[in-house]
Amino acid sequence: MKKEKEKVKIIPLGGVNEIGKNLTVIEYKDDIIVIDCGLKFPDEDMFGIDIVIPDVTYLLKNRERVKGIFLTHGHEDHIGALPYILKQINIPVYGTKLTLGIVETKLKEHGLLSVTELIRVNPKDIIKLQSISVEFIKTNHSIADSVAIAIHTPLGAVLHTGDFKIDYTPIDGDIADLGRFAELGRKGVLAMMADSTNVERPGYTMSESTVGETFENIFANAKGRIIVATFASNIHRIQQVLTAASKFERKVAVSGRSMENIVGVAMELGYLNVEKDILINIDAINKYTSDKIVIITTGSQGEPMSALARMASSEHKKVNISEGDMVIISATPIPGNEKLVSKVINQLFKKGADVIYEALADVHVSGHACQEELKLMHALVKPRFFIPVHGEFRHLKQHAELAIKLGMAPNHIVIADNGDVVEIGRDMIRKNGSVTSGQVFVDGLGVGDVGNIVLRDRKHLSQDGILTVVVTIEKESGTVIAGPDIISRGFVYVRESEDLMEEAREMVKNALKDCEEKHITDWATMKSSIKDALRIFLYEKTKRKPMILPIIMEI
Repeated sequence: MKKEKEKVKIIPLGGVNEIGKNLTVIEYKDDIIVIDCGLKFPDEDMFGIDIVIPDVTYLLKNRERVKGIFLTHGHEDHIGALPYILKQINIPVYGTKLTLGIVETKLKEHGLLSVTELIRVNPKDIIKLQSISVEFIKTNHSIADSVAIAIHTPLGAVLHTGDFKIDYTPIDGDIADLGRFAELGRKGVLAMMADSTNVERPGYTMSESTVGETFENIFANAKGRIIVATFASNIHRIQQVLTAASKFERKVAVSGRSMENIVGVAMELGYLNVEKDILINIDAINKYTSDKIVIITTGSQGEPMSALARMASSEHKKVNISEGDMVIISATPIPGNEKLVSKVINQLFKKGADVIYEALADVHVSGHACQEELKLMHALVKPRFFIPVHGEFRHLKQHAELAIKLGMAPNHIVIADNGDVVEIGRDMIRKNGSVTSGQVFVDGLGVGDVGNIVLRDRKHLSQDGILTVVVTIEKESGTVIAGPDIISRGFVYVRESEDLMEEAREMVKNALKDCEEKHITDWATMKSSIKDALRIFLYEKTKRKPMILPIIMEI
């Protein structure tokens, strides 16, 4: 009877109802494991925020049961929060060779490398913990060394596919271990969590090798320099650029900090096959004629400080875009980045470059499975229960519909939200309460010190500006000795609005006089009176609501 009451708990703390900050907690008896530990880039209304990471309060409360973080692959939305989380809870990190190679560079920057236990695993490896064991299964994605993770419990296996696509001609020749997925399916999989990113797209995702063919065609016809912008982590894409460059006897230079770091790690670990003397330093590009040069750069998302954006706005110290350059943007804009990317493309065209992007040629393929590949995964694994992950709500909903079309009972599927506790027994799946979850903002060196109130203020300042009122009063009598002086920033330019400012000063004087007559000496009440009087007056005059900041000094 006891076994009937046993349950596996799955708690997503990030990565559902959003793209990014993937972090899933899986719990059975005394074992808690964490799958991935990613960040998310800020939305447009998160003024000044650098990155967003998951709230891991639940892990901190249960730290003695947390056995480790198991990584599926080395993309930022799966590993980017590690330095911030490991400062709060020091636990072992498991990952494949390239994934840990990228993690090491990250931890070195944060001074955590010497204190973090990194455990390298290979596909097919099984890590035995107290009550469960964790297996790594080879998959394909847009970064090498990607894996799915199967957690074996006495109730059955729980499979997390990680980000995946099914590529029959991958660049490294290592096809996903479809046989192992089928084997698990035959034995019986209790529950599956699967990547939902491309569930809206019918058919199959094209193989990465098709991009190589496009590159060769472009390189064959290019007369000037070729500049390729792509994700730094897409080692296979970089390999195909190197292969095409070698075929057409061009030298390759790398630009952008993250690109230099990852290319360095990938070469060191043997993931890039680089012919002797093909790579040159970015400083040496002027020693060669333009038809002998290829530059691989960051900035495929139009990020304002990235190498490509700096080239496009003539702010790059080493590379100036000139007539005849060919720029290939080998990526799709992440939702929300479309404007940034089109701005960079326009600037490049203005400089006389030819720009090739996804709308014009097959210079990018996705790393995520489309509908037919997702169907294949469901058919192989045949899970009893299903939780769609890695997607916004519409993606999760459509993935659930896809599973229903494949014959899964609707009550065997749960669409979870971040923080939901999903309990799975042998014959049931249900949501049972929730734990603390949410987003923690990283701004400069501050982690979590900027909250919603600060963001609300930043939004207010950005839209309506600020008005500071400075007044000096006599402590004993409460009479005004100096001021009120009004300083305006982002609201109106004082010199051009002297009449308005004079009237505003009168409003403040009246409010203070009123306080004096009522013998009000409490600062909070006086400030509140100033704010109220000014707010009503300024809205009537300008239909704007600046932030009003009264400063009272006593003498």
